[in-house]
Amino acid sequence: MARIAGVDLPRNKRVVIALTSIYGIGMTSAKNVVEKTGIDLAKRTDSLTEDEVKQIREYIDATYKVEGDLRREVSMNIKRLMDLNCYRGQRHRKSLPCRGQRTHTNARTRKGPRRAIVKKKGAAARK
Repeated sequence: MARIAGVDLPRNKRVVIALTSIYGIGMTSAKNVVEKTGIDLAKRTDSLTEDEVKQIREYIDATYKVEGDLRREVSMNIKRLMDLNCYRGQRHRKSLPCRGQRTHTNARTRKGPRRAIVKKKGAAARK
């Protein structure tokens, strides 16, 4: 089993597809890695040799920031925005969309499940 950047790659998938399971590597980066290392695009991960896995691992370590380092950098960038108290930082703090999307309707993924508005009985009962 190929283990690259602390991630076990899926066994019976093409190398290009399997590399996308690493955080920070998408399709374009995966194709680039496979082309630069000289591995066949149609090759499956379970048929990779140790030398090929080593080549891929070294190329990714030298070229890309992946997994823990990338997650740490992204979280530090968000924390910096929140500390600056800029508009984007305020939106992150309130768990609202940061990039100008509407929130009157939609934005349920970011805002979470709906919370019901509870009406107070005291005002209606007094009349």
